[in-house]
Amino acid sequence: MIEQARTDLSLIPVVRVLRLCLHLMVAGLLALAAVRALADGAPAAPAVLATSVVLLALYVLGPALLRARSSAAAVWLATVVAVWLVLLALTPDGVWLAFPLFFVELHLLPPRWALPAVAASTAAAIAGFAWHTHTLSVGTVIGPFLGAAVAVAVVFGYQALYRESEQRRRLIEELTAARSELAAAERAAGVLAERERLAREIHDTLAQGLSSIQLLLRAAERAIPGRPETALGHIRQARTAAVDNLAEARRFVRALSPPDLEAGSLPAALERLCAATARTSGLAVHCQVSGAPTPLPTPHEVALLRIAQSALANTVQHAAADRVELTLSYMDTEVALDVVDDGSGFVPAEVPPPGSAAAGGSGFGLAAMRARARALHGTLAVESAPGEGTALAVTLPCPEPSAVPETAQGAAP
Repeated sequence: MIEQARTDLSLIPVVRVLRLCLHLMVAGLLALAAVRALADGAPAAPAVLATSVVLLALYVLGPALLRARSSAAAVWLATVVAVWLVLLALTPDGVWLAFPLFFVELHLLPPRWALPAVAASTAAAIAGFAWHTHTLSVGTVIGPFLGAAVAVAVVFGYQALYRESEQRRRLIEELTAARSELAAAERAAGVLAERERLAREIHDTLAQGLSSIQLLLRAAERAIPGRPETALGHIRQARTAAVDNLAEARRFVRALSPPDLEAGSLPAALERLCAATARTSGLAVHCQVSGAPTPLPTPHEVALLRIAQSALANTVQHAAADRVELTLSYMDTEVALDVVDDGSGFVPAEVPPPGSAAAGGSGFGLAAMRARARALHGTLAVESAPGEGTALAVTLPCPEPSAVPETAQGAAP
């Protein structure tokens, strides 16, 4: 982990610039020590020159050795320190090499070994310089000590900043991943919502239309032997229903409003629906409007029409009723649709879930109606009991007049 952090740290441009400066400092200080020893004509000048060359060679070969074998870091560092101690014993100018050596030790060694190594190098620098000058002054002690303190502060401070930067980077990555997961979840929710909408639309339009055509053709088949004129009437009605469903399918594909709403207002569409249901099923279907009709948004009108279609289709197929009353009520803040029949009734709590085996692959009617009402912040209630008929009531909140599109306002009578 530490080695990986150091590797990552070494790739930062600022760190590479600082490393280059450190290399130049080492080369300059070694050159200074050798030149001064030669200029002063000291007896140890050849030894100082040779030691400087050896130390420079070791320092230059260090990065290549460490890349080839990271475990050789301690051996390489011990060799460099040993040669530096020899140089420090030969000339007092070797004390200046302690400062770059601090950075090397702090970089290569873990903190529990780096601080003792820096402390030992500081003590060696102070002792070597004092031995050459034969004095131990405050400046002799403070100089190397301050150099070590600066090196420790710079390296540890930069490492702390790097760790904080890495934490922020990981946090940003986590936030990005969370945002991606949220976007994926939203897409999945959108797909499920669209599938649910498609299921409702297909159930309330094409499925109900095909069911009506099936009933009409079955009635025509029974009437053919003895009542051919009646059978012909059923076939014509089935053909009309097929034409209407074809138009519905085309508009459904193009995501347009239902054809009944395109031809007029919601009350007129409901009256035509009741008349068509009475004509095809033989039931007594009555439609009435309560209150003053007000403009509604297209989604509200579509939902009420689809719920009425589904409720009447359920009555025709399952209720065995003789009479159906459909009432559209306009109130101050709500619009309500009630569908009441005198059929056989049922127990609402015992209706199987949509698509289950008990439902025989059906059962989408009530679920689709509830979903439509819930999508517009409305409610749907069903009251029924065996032998007592069924009453269905859906209530939708009326939006503010400013929220109703002009097309919806113009469609109202």
